[in-house]
Amino acid sequence: MAKKIGVLLSGNGVFDGSEIHESSFTLLALEQKGAETVCLAPDVDQHHVINHTNGEEMDEKRNVLIESARIARGEIEDVAKADLSQLDALAIPGGFGTAKNHTKWAFSGPDGEIVPEVKKAILHFIENKKPILGLCMGPTTIAKALQGSDIHAKLTVGTDKEKSPYDIAGISQGMEKTGAAVEMKTIREVLTDKENKIVTAPCYMMEASITEVHDNVQDAVEELYRLL
Repeated sequence: MAKKIGVLLSGNGVFDGSEIHESSFTLLALEQKGAETVCLAPDVDQHHVINHTNGEEMDEKRNVLIESARIARGEIEDVAKADLSQLDALAIPGGFGTAKNHTKWAFSGPDGEIVPEVKKAILHFIENKKPILGLCMGPTTIAKALQGSDIHAKLTVGTDKEKSPYDIAGISQGMEKTGAAVEMKTIREVLTDKENKIVTAPCYMMEASITEVHDNVQDAVEELYRLL
């Protein structure tokens, strides 16, 4: 029987939502493994809207569920209303939407809030020993959901030993503050926490080509399937 896997989105676009390449590659890799994918997102307002041509904030409001539906081609469910018991695993693509709309990590680091429905969803999979995949900034959302628990997940957002547009060391230190055990991994690697059934991969957290990101997602999905 085909596995049914949730894909938790955070909007549409790297700077204020889900990273579109990572999201598409995730959906493709899962379908190539024979999975049935179910796109999910919280029904909340985006923190802000970014003009992706110049990085400037725009004076408008958008809804995370509605924007995520663009990637999902309209087939999407409110994570608060979805029947998570019917899902075998959860994948969280990156993009700064997960650190702005799922949590407030982009503004407050590990001290930021997390959307209650997002936390509840992640904990559902952890508590029921169903695998989770976190890409790019996705691991920060996993770390935030587990903060205060007795679970010290092994997570990665990349390595500070190779080129990155972002402060890998600083983000990693923030994740450690939540109780996570952080490891450095390159764009050519993924990290598997077998005990907690969590797979994480750097993707666009590193300076990487679209081909490298594609391959990183493919490898991560392969690891996810080993945990099913």
